[in-house]
Amino acid sequence: LLATFFTLLIVFAQLAVAQQGNSSMRSYQLGVGDKIYINVFGEDDLSLETRLPDIGIINYPFLGEIKLVGMTLSEVEKLIYEGLKGDYLINPSVAVTIVEYRPFFIDGEVKQPGGYPYQPGLSVNKAVALAGGYTERASRDDIQVVREQNGKPVSMEVEVGAMIQPGDVITIPQRFF
Repeated sequence: LLATFFTLLIVFAQLAVAQQGNSSMRSYQLGVGDKIYINVFGEDDLSLETRLPDIGIINYPFLGEIKLVGMTLSEVEKLIYEGLKGDYLINPSVAVTIVEYRPFFIDGEVKQPGGYPYQPGLSVNKAVALAGGYTERASRDDIQVVREQNGKPVSMEVEVGAMIQPGDVITIPQRFF
């Protein structure tokens, strides 16, 4: 009985940690380059996988052109649900998932600057590791991240442990001796 209690306690703790990690991504807004999968259960002709193009608009069956950039996954689900409900389906079951996030970019004093695939839970330090590590001249202070917020680039100074998001541009400055 005690073993069962501890097992349940561990399961609930893991679920709580998973929910905390997902909460920041729950409000994640889609951007150019994200690859998504729209699934309408039982309706293969309405399910599709697509990468959001530069204009942020996709052509969806029966709904035509819809702009998805800046929307959350739940907003996209609701938009498609409302569009299909009634005329085409009685009660469509719509799920939208991210297949592949848009890349992040890192430049400055790293060994291999460039664009890299985003992975949830990525910090500045982990991004630097993907880029081959710091150069000898790299400063671990004054790191700049440019992130698009509400359609506008916002520059912020972050620490090496700061979490990054898809589309971020990280600049590792040179230290002065």
